Parts: sequence; structure tokens; C-alpha cells
Amino acid sequence: MEQAKIMIIEDETAIADLLAYGLTKEGFETRTASKGSEGLEQIGQFRPDLLLLDWMLPDVSGLDICKMVTEIYNIPIIMLTAKSDISDKISGLEFGADDYITKPFDMREVIARIRTILRRWSQTNRPVDSAGDETIRFMDIKIVPTERLVTKNDTVVELTPKEFDLLMTLYNYRGKVFTRTELLDFVWGYDYFGDTRTVDIHIQRLRKKLDANDLITTVFGVGYKFEKQTVSRP
Repeated sequence: MEQAKIMIIEDETAIADLLAYGLTKEGFETRTASKGSEGLEQIGQFRPDLLLLDWMLPDVSGLDICKMVTEIYNIPIIMLTAKSDISDKISGLEFGADDYITKPFDMREVIARIRTILRRWSQTNRPVDSAGDETIRFMDIKIVPTERLVTKNDTVVELTPKEFDLLMTLYNYRGKVFTRTELLDFVWGYDYFGDTRTVDIHIQRLRKKLDANDLITTVFGVGYKFEKQTVSRP
């Protein structure tokens, strides 16, 4: 099996070296950068499977890097932060991060979170049947699952990896009411370390990007569902 590649953008040399050493021992291929601009350049060359991104960088904010990466690439992001306030963590998720780890951290926790995200990523990107090769159309929205491409009125809608996974989960079970915990299990994995507020944040972003308040609805006191629609395939 090909090694998973992890990009580390971290300005503290001791932490970057610790992460690179620990992940290499676990069989990952790693590359490090101490500045955001350098990291962005290396991402294009290295094409990592996952990004470990420090919140505080000397040249560019980690949040800005997170936003730029999710607009260009289709890779999961874990934020590394010394900030423990929940509002700061939510900000990271709103900018496109899939998870966050608070410093100081245990290397075993970092490895567990990386493996969890990569496992879920592999599962959600594995074709289930031939239907996944077909374009899905409903209302003014089009989805090409194999390309992870979503358009609205023929304009590309930039979704983060988790936003796309959430959309496909809801769509594939349209009409089913999901609790927040169930969506965490389906999209993030049963051993995800976050809380159900993560689901609310991603639902809000998905609705806004797709202008789909009437499509992805809230079932008060329970959770969310994707309304049944007439769907066409080519």
C-alpha cells in the first residue's frame, strides 16, 4: 500500500520535528514548512493526503491558509492550536478545517486522529457502485460524485471535503432524518473527537453555499434531513 503523505506547516521547529519523526515511524511520508507561504508552495508539489496546520504562523494566519487550501485542493485539514476557547475552535471549522488538536498534545492522539480522518476519507471516496459514475441533477444543482464536483446554475460551488461528504450522505439517504450524532458517525467517524456543534456549522455552510435552506431542512429536536426531490441522471 502506498504511504499516506502528511504535510506539516508549523513554525516551531521542535514541534515540527516531533510530528515528522512520530509520523514517519508510523509509516507516513512527511514534509514540513515553517511558513504559510512556503507550505502553500510545497502542497502543490507534494500533493499530501492530509495537512497538519498550525494556527499561528509568522507570515500568514493559519486560518487564511486553511481557507486558501480548501478553495484549491481537496484534502482534509487538522488545525494545531494553543487556543482552547471553543469559539476559536469553531472558527477553524468554519474556515474549512476537519478537526483540531490543542497544544500540548500527545503524539498518540495525533496519530489516532489522522488515521481516523484518512480512513473515513478513503471510505467516502471509494465508489460503491456504477451509479457513482453518473451525474446527479436536482433543481439547479448538479453533482459529479467521481470528481467531487458540485455546480449550481452551472457555476462551481467550492465545498470542503467534509461539506461534500455531508452533502452526499444526506443525499444518498434523502428523506431520512439524521440526528447530529448519526451524522458525526457517518461523515466524521464514530471515534471523532469533536462534538455535535461541528455538524451544525457544516450544515449552515452547506445551506449557504447551495442556497438550500428548503432542501436541507432542520427537524426540530432531532436533527437534519435532505428533502426528497425529483432527481435525474443522464
